[in-house]
Amino acid sequence: MNMNSTSRDVLVRQLLDLGLQPGAVLLVHTAFSKVGPVEGGPSGLIATLLDALGPNGTLVMPSMSSDDDNPFDPKTTPCPNMGVVAETFWRSPGVLRSDSPHAFAAIGPHAEQITAPHPIDVPHGLGSPVGRAHELGTHVLLLGVGHDANTTIHLAENLAGVRYRREKYVTILKDGKPVRFEYREIDHCCQNFALVDRWLDDNQLQRHRAVGHGEARLARSRDIVKVVTEHLRTEETVFLHPMGVDEECDDAWRSLTSISHRIAPHIAA
Repeated sequence: MNMNSTSRDVLVRQLLDLGLQPGAVLLVHTAFSKVGPVEGGPSGLIATLLDALGPNGTLVMPSMSSDDDNPFDPKTTPCPNMGVVAETFWRSPGVLRSDSPHAFAAIGPHAEQITAPHPIDVPHGLGSPVGRAHELGTHVLLLGVGHDANTTIHLAENLAGVRYRREKYVTILKDGKPVRFEYREIDHCCQNFALVDRWLDDNQLQRHRAVGHGEARLARSRDIVKVVTEHLRTEETVFLHPMGVDEECDDAWRSLTSISHRIAPHIAA
């Protein structure tokens, strides 16, 4: 073991001190470059999370494809944008992975329920893995990453009924042939998800601690959704940059303009 590596025993103690509860459903977003080195590398970190959760816990990680031009195969399609830990996790023995370009992977008593088929065109609704985990009372662990990586905030956007969308597509198999599937998704650059840090901290709904060589945040999904939906219902566009700052946010703003144009004649009438 590298002399600078954090041992698994120390990691487990740090996670439990952070507030991780054995037997919980835990959704993890992580950047190994911020947390490591740890004993056993990415596989060691996964084993540590499972040790902390115990046999009754369920571990969940994002496993989305970054390839929109080829059909998704849960057995072979990588998820490089999710990081080396997520990539290692879905390939690990006993881990289930959902059959969707917006895949999540899970292991534990609730894994089959969480990774059951889910709609492509609503990647983060209640019928998605992140939504199902939320309804099971999941905790969200951000390990070396901020809330800009937190998919549960997208769930809150769905539940708050925000109207902005971006045009998206993926490639699916239909009758054995690749077909382009177009849809509109709640999306933007996500940088302003960082606001959620203060919202949670102001209400003492988030715990911070060093885990390994990185900072960790732990919060309940229900607390995240409650706080975020309250802010979105007050200011729907709170997460969007002003026009001209970011292309993805500009797309979201334009979708709202399009909605206004469509309903204006009806209002005038």
